[in-house]
Amino acid sequence: MEAVLLLQDGRRFVGRGFGAPTHRVGEAVFNTAMTGYQEILTDPSYAEQIVAMTSPHIGNTGVNGEDPESLRAWPAGFIVREPSPLVSSWRADGDLDAYLVRHGIPGLYGIDTRALVRHLRSKGAMKAVLAADGSSIGTLQAALDAWPGMEGRGLAGEVCRDTAAVHADPAQPTWRVAVVDGGCKTNILDLLAATGAYVRVHPISDPASAWTEGVDAVFVSNGPGDPAALEDAIAKLSGIVGRVPTLGICLGCQLLGLALGARTYKLKFGHRGANQPVRDELTGRVEITSQNHGFALDAEALAATGAQVSHTHLNDGTVSGFLHAGKRVMAVQYHPESNPGPHDSRHLFQRFRRFALEGV
Repeated sequence: MEAVLLLQDGRRFVGRGFGAPTHRVGEAVFNTAMTGYQEILTDPSYAEQIVAMTSPHIGNTGVNGEDPESLRAWPAGFIVREPSPLVSSWRADGDLDAYLVRHGIPGLYGIDTRALVRHLRSKGAMKAVLAADGSSIGTLQAALDAWPGMEGRGLAGEVCRDTAAVHADPAQPTWRVAVVDGGCKTNILDLLAATGAYVRVHPISDPASAWTEGVDAVFVSNGPGDPAALEDAIAKLSGIVGRVPTLGICLGCQLLGLALGARTYKLKFGHRGANQPVRDELTGRVEITSQNHGFALDAEALAATGAQVSHTHLNDGTVSGFLHAGKRVMAVQYHPESNPGPHDSRHLFQRFRRFALEGV
């Protein structure tokens, strides 16, 4: 069936549909990773986004039960230049098309994805609707007009777990950490556990007293939406920074910056991919990182809080991490747990542990 992507500025991309025969609204974004599409689809940070992959051939490794980063797929739509008709990985237990159907995600292929990405880089990420069900343009325009967009949306509470649970409980933990789940990827929990940690996971809606009970540090996870809209979480974090070591990744980095008194702003088209260069300002080392975010911390406002920029994105100079020694806060804007992406930054999980226990 013919499928269409209708953008907020009126531009249309018409191709063929796959996945679920439906239409959904979201923010049109692009990801520059060569592969790792199952991890991308199951990353809660992609909630209410229509994701275009820049790699031209997607789907040849199929899907499996080991790689998901959460219990479901999250994007509102998925766009590829050409989906693979064959699955050739020995690990696969299904194909991409059926996976999208199972999770209710419409797909679009056969368009010039290079033209789409150039348009989004020029005009910025924007509202869009993807239809693979033959809906009229009038129906799609009405759905597009009704969708509120991403700014001002505190989506973390919609994608996190409902109740607290223990993820790892070793007999002799090297440290104890509570993870605040705003859309946490599974590999973050696994790599924290690999440091020998006792890991307890809480929904972002839990009280701060539950987060801090019996732990050495509070760790704030990744997640979707506008960080500034999460006023309750920011207030709770403001009450614990300086009392308990606090750590964060991606959304967690932004929330901790806001809790210190900094500001966030929306990037034109965000950073999404597994090839993002970051410089560690403390060591001078450059690492290739996995990233997925549409908002960033304002460097000037962050400096006014007494924090130090610890990592810088080399493509555009934005804040990719910070330290506040006096408040015992450490956070990075990127994803050291990768999945997908390079493992350059996985050493940070041991660094998180040292910072929480020793302040270095």
